[in-house]
Amino acid sequence: MRTDDAEIAALRARVDCRAVLEHAGWRMDIRESTRRAVKYRCGAGRIVIVTHGGQGWFDPLSPAKGDVFALAQYLWGGSFRDACLALRSLAGVALAAPAALPGRPTGALLPLAQRWQCRRPPRPGSPCWRYLTEVRSLPDATLGRAIAADLLREGPAASLWALHRDGAGGIAGWEMRGPHWRGFATGGSKTLFAIGAVAPARVAITEAAIDALSLATLEDFAPGSLYASTGGGIGPATERLIATLATATTGAEIVAATDADTAGDRYAVRIADIAAASGVRCSRLRPVRGDWNDTLRNGNAR
Repeated sequence: MRTDDAEIAALRARVDCRAVLEHAGWRMDIRESTRRAVKYRCGAGRIVIVTHGGQGWFDPLSPAKGDVFALAQYLWGGSFRDACLALRSLAGVALAAPAALPGRPTGALLPLAQRWQCRRPPRPGSPCWRYLTEVRSLPDATLGRAIAADLLREGPAASLWALHRDGAGGIAGWEMRGPHWRGFATGGSKTLFAIGAVAPARVAITEAAIDALSLATLEDFAPGSLYASTGGGIGPATERLIATLATATTGAEIVAATDADTAGDRYAVRIADIAAASGVRCSRLRPVRGDWNDTLRNGNAR
């Protein structure tokens, strides 16, 4: 059966990527989703994030991304025509997933830099400080070092804000992690949270800022090492920054220090691919426990 341009345009407009994933048996991760970026999971380690109101998507563990036709091919294989045939039955299908997701606050948002500067760094005895030291077992010295580098702010409800900078050193956004929730700055872009050597011979990449700080603590901020976090996804900006860091120092090494699970192993492969494309060595460093903060809290050395 022939698929013409008009039908392609109609399918693109009427088939929501979220409906396709639901039809394929994927489940929304409500806790880690926002209205702008809805995370879906399938089994162990398979993740797709839907963007642009259901019109786009990407796999944070691989270069895969695109529109609804690319998603159909990603899920079921086959040709573009096969994707069109599969999507015909989903045109106009309502979403089963709940719509009550965190989104942009009402009213105009302040610029990222202004929102960052309006918040104070964590301080001894504050709710965030107590969360980081008592629950996450991060020592005062580690927090002091990160605060001196202007990398941390205290958010609402004892949450930590951990800064991501862009390639020029400006504020790109920040990871947000508290006792009961996690997220990323509205209007921001994930790049890397990074602390340690200015001209690193070794760049250790974790999945969360708290893990980067935990690994740095376990290694006592090894000389020549930079400890970084992707914030749980590797988009184009993160990929470019990893490549830049990898090639900034002759002979530098990338270390994929992601979680000790299936998703972490997939992240590690993605990081290794970026390193290989940059002509840089890459090694895998798995935490003894599930992640580096688990390892720190349980008193395990590497």
